[in-house]
Parts: sequence; structure tokens; C-alpha cells
Amino acid sequence: MRARLRDGIAASDPGLLRLTAGLRTVGAIALTLAVLSFLDADVTHLVAGAMAAMVATFSIREKQRGQQAVTLALGLPVALTSVTLGALLSSRVVAGDLFFVALIFCAVYGRRFGDRGTTLGLIGFQVYFLSLFVGATVSGLPELYGALLVAILSSGLVRFVLVPETPANILQRLREAFRARLAQLVSAQLELLDAGPDEVEKALEDVRSGTARLNETAMMIQGRLEEGTSDKAAARLVQRRIADAEIAAERLGLLLLTARSAERATTLTLHLPGAPVPAGGHLPVRDEGTATLRRDLEALRMLVLRPVTGGSGTALSHVRNRLLGYRDEENLPPASPAVQDVFRAIGEAARAVLGLRIALDGPQDDSDDSPATARSREELDAEDAAIDAGEDDTGDEEQLTGLQRPTTRAAVQVAVGSSLAIVGGEFLSSQRWYWAVLACWIVFINTASTGEIMVKGYRRLLGTVFGVVAGIVLAGLVGQHTWTAFAVVLLCVFAMFYTAPLSYTLMSFFVTAALGVLYTLLHTYSPSVLVLRVAETALGAACGIVAAAFVLPVRTDRRTNELLVTVLDRLGDVTEAAVDQLSGGPPVDLLDKARDLDQALADLRAATQPLTHPITPLRARRDTARYVVALLETCAYHARSLAATAELLPTHPSIAADPRLRRAGRRIAHNIEAISARVADEHACVEIETGPSIASLLEPDIPGTPRYGRVTDRVLRHVQRLDESVAGLARPLRVPVPAPRR
Repeated sequence: MRARLRDGIAASDPGLLRLTAGLRTVGAIALTLAVLSFLDADVTHLVAGAMAAMVATFSIREKQRGQQAVTLALGLPVALTSVTLGALLSSRVVAGDLFFVALIFCAVYGRRFGDRGTTLGLIGFQVYFLSLFVGATVSGLPELYGALLVAILSSGLVRFVLVPETPANILQRLREAFRARLAQLVSAQLELLDAGPDEVEKALEDVRSGTARLNETAMMIQGRLEEGTSDKAAARLVQRRIADAEIAAERLGLLLLTARSAERATTLTLHLPGAPVPAGGHLPVRDEGTATLRRDLEALRMLVLRPVTGGSGTALSHVRNRLLGYRDEENLPPASPAVQDVFRAIGEAARAVLGLRIALDGPQDDSDDSPATARSREELDAEDAAIDAGEDDTGDEEQLTGLQRPTTRAAVQVAVGSSLAIVGGEFLSSQRWYWAVLACWIVFINTASTGEIMVKGYRRLLGTVFGVVAGIVLAGLVGQHTWTAFAVVLLCVFAMFYTAPLSYTLMSFFVTAALGVLYTLLHTYSPSVLVLRVAETALGAACGIVAAAFVLPVRTDRRTNELLVTVLDRLGDVTEAAVDQLSGGPPVDLLDKARDLDQALADLRAATQPLTHPITPLRARRDTARYVVALLETCAYHARSLAATAELLPTHPSIAADPRLRRAGRRIAHNIEAISARVADEHACVEIETGPSIASLLEPDIPGTPRYGRVTDRVLRHVQRLDESVAGLARPLRVPVPAPRR
């Protein structure tokens, strides 16, 4: 039971990043409050210290502890300077407003200097806002200095001593999260096997969700490998085994869907929300082959959750040996060809799990190995020896300058939006106008297009409205009970950080609820104050949207087109390199190219959220965006599979290079380039190539020679599906397709 709970938590919060962020922030605030109360600080300075501790904790973004310490140390003079200027300018309305706008510009512009610039900008802005919130005065600066100092020191103590984190620890937990999510995906696939006609849609949606969550965790591991692993060869080994497990799990789901259908399922079905289930009903629940399949899916899930080690006994070794035996044709149970394909996929998935365990946990006891298991170990050892920790070959990207640079453009936009928010906020309230500025500032954080800003502004307003209701209720309950109120605030802060990556609306809800309690502590609470916060939030969000739409705008179409071109370029790089290597070309770094493709696709998926949002009135446009992203995810799956197969060439006895693959590769590469050119320039005169199937392109030039050489059928299927998926992108992206020849 304890292990199941641990796996559930690991899967829901990969790396425990959200839990750690919440605990660390709450710990810093609690420690600050404890120290300040020991020093007999009044409620105003308790509130100031709590807010400063929160800012100093959540704003740190570096991954290495040494860099975090330097940034936190630099944050103290920035905070002291900011609160000093806030107190000095509090009575000078015009000068204070002008400085606030300049500070906002500098804080956003500082993003171009990396994580440290972003952090210092956040601290400068938030502490100036804090000075406005608590009504800082020149005479009260010494006490505020003390509160800020205690907050910074408390944040450092919690970060480095009480809730310590190292890149290696985070990476280890992310690996466990990958294992837990892989087991959850196998469970979802098992439910798909058992689902009846009325349940299959939900079961398939769970498989889609599980596949996406597994890919998300793989991307998180990729982002932490460099900092969390000192040995580059070990990092590349983990990267390779993660990719193998991800591909094997996705292939298993696809073949399982095909087995329960009367027609072959396409990978698009696993990536397109709402895609119809292939016709054909469901597998017979009492068939012997299906019963064996159900048993082995459960065994695979157990193998993922409970690794075979020296202390595990022989039961799991027997399970492992049986599943790996399905890689040999003679061990396949009697069943239909489609069901036998699923058994083969289970064998490949078991091999991927074995490789993942060896990469993460080191060599394991092999005394109970069957011949099939011993052969799998030999293949994995040979692949491990061939993995080269080469340096990334990345060229210098084009450097943008002036207003073309995203940070400069965003700084100008938020400065204009904040100016509008200040003017409008003063009309609503001469005392709390800064809430409008805060809302304007926040909608620009982590957004890159007008559509993203509109969606974020809508979500913030929605969370604020519901948060006001909660704030009124909480304020009435806690009254003037200071420590009860602070306990409620701590709970809200923890919930805010724990839910932030999941739902921006929920985060805004908890922020507003906590503010209602803080107003009570400062003796400034009334329902009208919280209603005013809704009005100021709506005004600030509107000012941000106006600035984004009319000041150096980045249209959502432009943003998504740029990212779409990047995805297509990355797809072309992976496909060309993989096909070239499968055709006999020199080995290249395919794993990093594949992960670059995944990252570009993740960026595109995030940027299309305004287009795919449920409330969008443009239904046809939403469906097109979803379809294009799903097609690209399908292409990425087949490209990753080709890359993984190409890297097996030096070690796998059943795979050898076939020069004839270059014919197929040329057409795919041309079509990707044509689509990319058309997306970049709608007036480009291009069209895709169509023609014979990939299989016919691989027909031998000399009669009587082997048809496919030693290129496996799986390689051929991936190339064929990739060719079809790339061609399928032409219609929604309005790329001309030549008429078929008669």
C-alpha cells in the first residue's frame, strides 16, 4: 500500500517539483514569521516579511545550488533598493508612477540575461509592489529592512538546509516518476483491452493522456540530465533507455488498438483528441489468447513497478523471461496475427524495461536468465558500449536585435500596458491602483503572443472572481485571530504553488483567497475591497491585452507559424539523419536531434492553446490546429522510432543498412521542406510529391535479389507511415498536392 501511494504521488508530481516548491515556500514564510514574532514585529512587518520570503523563494530559477546562492545574495540589495525607492516616492505620485513603469520595463528586459536577470527583475518588481501594499514610509524603513533581511535569510536556510535539493536528487525522482507513469500507461492499455463498446472511448482517452504524460516526463528528464549527471556517457545511456521505453510503450498501445479492431489503427488515433475508434468492436473476453494477453499486460505492469533484483526471488525472473521470450517467433501463443503483434510488442517493451533498469540501477543478477533474456542482455551491453558521449553539434542561431528581440518587445508592451493600468487604476481607486498593474504584469509572464495573453488574462480574472468569494468567507471565519489567519495564508500559499503548473485559474483563486485574509490582518478588509480587486484585475488584464494587440503585436498565427516551421525543420533533421544512417551513412547524434524535435513540438503545443481553447468561437480553426498538432505528434513518433532503430545498426544482428532507403528518404525530405516553405511564406510556389508506396520504392533493381535486404519490416512501416503523415499535413496547411497520374 505504501509503495502504491508513493508511485501515485511520483506519477502525479514528477520529481516532486510542485510538492517541493510548496513546502519550500511555506517553510520560508513560516520561519520568517517565527523569527519576526520573536522580535516582536507588528502585523504589518509580519505581512511584509511573509510576502518577501515568498518572492525570494519562488523567484529563484537556477538549477545549480551555487548559482542559486549567488542570485539569492544579489537579491538582498535589489530588494533593499526597491523598498527604499518605494518609500521615498510614496508621496510623489507622478515620480513614483514614472519610476514604477521604468522598473517594470527593466524587470521584463532583464529576462534576456537568463535566469538570474529574470529572478532579480521579479524581486525588484515584487518588493516595490510590497512597499505599496503595506504603505511603506521613510520613517519605517529600518523595520522593513529588518523584515526583508530575515525573509532572505530564512529563504536561504530553508532552500539549502531544511528542504535541500540537488540536481541529482531531482533527476532520480524524475526517473521514478517515469517508471510510475509507464506503469500507469500499461494499466490504461489493459483497460482498453477490457473495455466494452460503451467504454472504449474513455479507455482510449486514458491511453492518450498516459502517452502524453509519459512524453512530458521524458522531456523533464532530458532537461535535467546535464545538471544531474556528471558522467556524459551515463547521461546518454539514460537518455537512450528512456527513449526506448517511451517508443515501446507507444507502439504497444497502437498494436493493442489494432488488435481490438477490424482495421489497422493509425498512430494519429493515439494523438488526436476525439478521433474515432477504428471499427471492429472489441476482442472476445473469453478467448484463450486474449486471456493470456491480459495476464501478460498485468505481468508487464508488475515488471515495471517491481524491478528484478537479487532479492526479488525467482517469480519475477520467471515473468521477465516469459515476456522477453515473445521476441522469438516460436514462443508466441496461438492467436490471430494482430494479437501476436501485441505479444511481440510486449516482448519489446519488456526488453526496454530491462534496459532502463540496467541503466538506472546498474547490473542485475542474471543467474535465472533464459536464453531469450541472456540474448537481450547481450544486445543491451553491445548498445551500451556503442553509445558515445559526443558533444552536441549545434550551430549558432540567428541573433535578433532591437525591437525584434522578444525580451525588448515584451518590455515595451508591458510598460505601455502598465501605464494604461496606472491611469485606469487611479480612476477606480487612488489607494489600490497597483492591483491593476500587477494583473497587467502577470499576464505577460511566460507568454509570447496576443492569444496566450488573452487566455491568461481570462483565467486570472476567473480565478480572482471565485477567490474573492472564498476570501470573504475566510476573512469572516478567521476574524482578527492573527496566527489562525497566517495558518490559512500558509495553506493557500502551498495550494497556490502546488496547483500553479496544473491550472492558472486555481493558482489565481488561492492567491486572491490569501489576500482576503491578509487584508483582514492589516485592518483594511471589507467586501468592497475584494470586489475592487476584481475590477482592478479585469482592468489590468484588459490593459495587457490592449498593449499586446496594438504595441509591437505578435499575432498568434505568426507565433504558431514560426514554431511550426521549427518543428518541421527538426522533423526534417531527424528523418534525414536517421534514413541516411539506415541507408549506410555515417553515424550521427540522433538522440539529441529527436529530443530537439520533441521540445519544438511541446513549444508548438503550448502556443496553440489559444486556438484550441474550449471557449474559442473559431471551431473550424480549433479543429484544424488539433489535427495538425496530432499529425505532427504522429510524425515525431515515427521519426523517433527510426532514430532509435538507426542507432541499433552497429550492434543489432537483425538490422543492417539498406541503400535503397535513400529513395524514400528523398521524397519525405522534399515534402517536409515544401510544407515548411509554404508555412513560412504563403506565396511560395511549392507542392509536395506523391507517387508509389514506399514499399515499391524499395523494389530491387536487379531481379532475383532479396526484396528488402535486412531492413526490418518495422523500419519499412515507420517510413511508410511517416511518408503518409507528412503528406497528410499538406491539406490543412494549404500546400498544393499534384493530381494523381492516370
